[in-house]
Amino acid sequence: LDSGALVAFPTETVYGLGARASNPKAISDVFLAKGRPLTDPLILHVAQVEQVHELVSEFPEDAAELAARFWPGPLTLVLPRHPDVLDLITASQATVAVRIPSHPVAQALLLETGFAVAAPSANRFGRISPSSAAHVVSELAGQYDLLLDGGPTTLGVESTVVDLSGPVPKLLRPGGVTLEELSEVLGQITYADRVITAETTNAPAPGQFLRHYSPLTPLLLLEGDESLTQQILQALGDKGVTALSVEIPQDQIEAARNLYQLLREADATDAKLLLVRPTQSAGIGRAVNDRLFRAAQGRSLKDCSEESVRRALAIALGELP
Repeated sequence: LDSGALVAFPTETVYGLGARASNPKAISDVFLAKGRPLTDPLILHVAQVEQVHELVSEFPEDAAELAARFWPGPLTLVLPRHPDVLDLITASQATVAVRIPSHPVAQALLLETGFAVAAPSANRFGRISPSSAAHVVSELAGQYDLLLDGGPTTLGVESTVVDLSGPVPKLLRPGGVTLEELSEVLGQITYADRVITAETTNAPAPGQFLRHYSPLTPLLLLEGDESLTQQILQALGDKGVTALSVEIPQDQIEAARNLYQLLREADATDAKLLLVRPTQSAGIGRAVNDRLFRAAQGRSLKDCSEESVRRALAIALGELP
């Protein structure tokens, strides 16, 4: 890392592709390796709170309270940036995203380096996030210099992102720290579900674009009960199209931990279309549903009408984006 190499390493959320935050060439290499647009900012990872103060120009009381409660852990804070932070990292914006991961391998790496490491997920941009070392190899083989295998990640979905740069805290991305837990500390916090930033626009934080976490096989979100799933499967089968229902565990912790593995397994089948129903939108289920919505690129059905079946068929056959 010190010499400009890219190192893939585990965190409690997903595997990251790390580069020294002060090295412009290494940061540029991260974007190139992933095929990531420069409009999508990176999260800086450090080992200790004291290091965060070197990356930001303000560290408000809300940040201190959240850090005391949730760091090390799956929480990213968006704060006014220090002028020395590279524009490449922030998408030339006035804020920077920072967090302290809790995974022992990530902690050991960051303590040993002593500097901030920029690390987006170690996968191709827009694809399913990596929750194991094998996923990193399948996504980015040849694109990194070293891979630290820490086994499967324990949480399974990305960190929660909270913007503290404005007058009222704003939840930008649901994740491992839930909205309910944040509210206990902050009291007031705003959150709008399914907010989409165009890929040509500088995003306020990672995870804001519509095309994210996506399998290569088209995914369709079914906003109904199990009977809707069976009706769509039958209707597509009658037209000679093989579809597969991705079964998300009802237990929200298990749903989060296994989400990306389940999507990868489904993507490896010969199905032409993947179907999935959201989980309960509370707790960490809110994060699971956010990932499913973006993995489906916003495509959803609420019924099995002729129009809905035609749309599902067109998506399966690649006739609709």
